Amino acid sequence: MKDDRVPLNRQMWNSFVASVRMFVSSEDVGLRAKLFFLGLISFLFAINGLNVVNSYVGRDFMTAIENRNYEGFIGEAILYICVFAASTIVAAIYRFTEERLGLLWREWTTRRCIFGYGEHRIYHRLKLKGEVANPDQRIADDIRTYTTTTLSFILMFSNAALTIVAFSGVLWSISPLLFVVAVLYAATGTSLTFLLGRPLVRLNYDQLDREANFRASLTYLRSNAESVALSRREGHLIQLALRTLNDVTANLRRIIAVNLRLNFFTTGYNWLIQIIPALIVAPLFIKGKVEFGVITQSAIAFTQLLGAFSLIITQFQSISSYTAVLARLVKLMEAAEQERKTPPSAITFSIDSNRIAYEKITLTSPRSGRILIKDLSCTFPYGTRVLVRGQDETARSALFHATGDMWKTGQGHIIRPELHELLLLTELPFLPPGTLRELLLRPWPEQEMSENEKLQAMHVPESELIDVLRLLKIETLLAGFGGFDTRQHWENVLPLAEQQLIVIARVILTRPQFAFLDRPSTTLHPQQVDRILGILTERAISYVTFEDIDSSGNLQRYDMVLELGQGGAWSLMQVRDRDLIAYNRLSP
Repeated sequence: MKDDRVPLNRQMWNSFVASVRMFVSSEDVGLRAKLFFLGLISFLFAINGLNVVNSYVGRDFMTAIENRNYEGFIGEAILYICVFAASTIVAAIYRFTEERLGLLWREWTTRRCIFGYGEHRIYHRLKLKGEVANPDQRIADDIRTYTTTTLSFILMFSNAALTIVAFSGVLWSISPLLFVVAVLYAATGTSLTFLLGRPLVRLNYDQLDREANFRASLTYLRSNAESVALSRREGHLIQLALRTLNDVTANLRRIIAVNLRLNFFTTGYNWLIQIIPALIVAPLFIKGKVEFGVITQSAIAFTQLLGAFSLIITQFQSISSYTAVLARLVKLMEAAEQERKTPPSAITFSIDSNRIAYEKITLTSPRSGRILIKDLSCTFPYGTRVLVRGQDETARSALFHATGDMWKTGQGHIIRPELHELLLLTELPFLPPGTLRELLLRPWPEQEMSENEKLQAMHVPESELIDVLRLLKIETLLAGFGGFDTRQHWENVLPLAEQQLIVIARVILTRPQFAFLDRPSTTLHPQQVDRILGILTERAISYVTFEDIDSSGNLQRYDMVLELGQGGAWSLMQVRDRDLIAYNRLSP
């Protein structure tokens, strides 16, 4: 494994700092985040002040015991209890505030990452390239770890700084030598811990992906249980799960081996902390230079100060895991941003709401390089109804996907409306789990808008939903499946025809400029297709239907026919009284 898989560099640091700044300066949560953080810093001051007071109370408490001073013992005991009570209250409120700030940060970061991953079809482009493994795990799990751990480390280092300031004076007043020993001991321990534990960074980075791959193999078996059972392919999937399990355990064994070496050192390091103050201060007590309680106070101060100096030592395993998480998130965000700026193919696009035009479009097969369509040049103005047909299914599919910017191998220029004004209906309907109301939402707007504005743009009044369901004669779905707001796995409870009608209903409610229908005759009867095309015409929705020659249907529903031939050839014809009149033709 190469170290460059974990990009620990200035760019990652800059991305981290920029993310924190965006969070604290955001309009929606920035003020609350600042108030929470100021509260946490105030509590840290209070906690460290109480710790200093506690060291002096503990000193006097032990001295009273040594001097057999019963009244002093009772007074210091009561003071001890008061300090403990105050520390408990402050610590509990501090923890509550930290968790609330961590939750606020996680929610804000996750929402931002979902937008960055989900908009502009970045999810699809990242999947095709395969450069970012398990983006779903990075968003769901890594962000949780990133926000809570980052906040924890910020507070930990802030507390360490306050502790150093608070207890340096106390320890120096007891013994300057003890203060110097604490600094040198912590510096030496930090250096050795870094050298021994450095491999954990890349091992933890890899472990996150291997755990996600193992979980994905099990999820795939559950999600496709029926197909697997019918085809008896469970043996293959079991082998896949076992192989990913072997990857998980092999990497874990390497992590455990590094942790063993690290634990040998850190355990011995922590044990010595308990005896070093006594070795230095006890001789002063024996010589009568200090009181007995000073030994207790020196142990408290030394432990607090060394704990602050030794933060990297005590937290190195957590830091190494956190670094891997941070690197994975930065890689995901950078990849999404890069995809947003990079054109997905050599085909260029421009926006025009009133037409679809292809200018010298040549599409080739991504695997064989075979020419599917050669130098296609034609224009479909708004209001034109077009049938695209041909025996070469790959050519039809290529043009369908290229119009939606989903075909990577080709060249030329396409003029079309924005994607929210151009809906593409696939041959087999896609209905994600959810409520019927959610299935009928308008598409997610592509233009720059606030989150609330986009959600409002998707909403459809319930009266319109009912009207469209009645129009398509599927209003019985409401009574049969508990109304608009009952969650269902629709692909399991509805036949394909009704699934496709729900997709058509969404198109009618959206009222795009153009609708592209890929082989609607696969799931619908010819009479249903004819009726739906009539509804689209009545609703002023231009449509382009993709079919093979044998399933062309009623030509009176079309104004033009684009016929795709072999070897990239194509011909464009007008429809007049069911007759086709050649309009433009090209042969390769």
